[in-house]
Amino acid sequence: MKRTLDEYMEIYQQEHSRPLTRLTHFVGIPMIVASLPLFLSKPRAAAALFVGGWALQLLGHRIEGNRPAFMGDPFYLLVGPLWVAREVYETVVRR
Repeated sequence: MKRTLDEYMEIYQQEHSRPLTRLTHFVGIPMIVASLPLFLSKPRAAAALFVGGWALQLLGHRIEGNRPAFMGDPFYLLVGPLWVAREVYETVVRR
């Protein structure tokens, strides 16, 4: 079954309901995204950001008591950064 982006975002929101889980993702996802272009110029720093970001993600899922959404659908690897961007927009910009 194909989902719309809104459906993906809604499911992601439901699976990340605890404040501490949301915080670990709010910090961890940008760390992972920021690490990707750094691998070309600063591989050690990039690896530290990447591993640290994933550690925060896994901690959040341990707190939440569920598995990372991307394990069932790899598209969630893109949904996570979009979710963080939307959260920033709604919290900071739309104030």
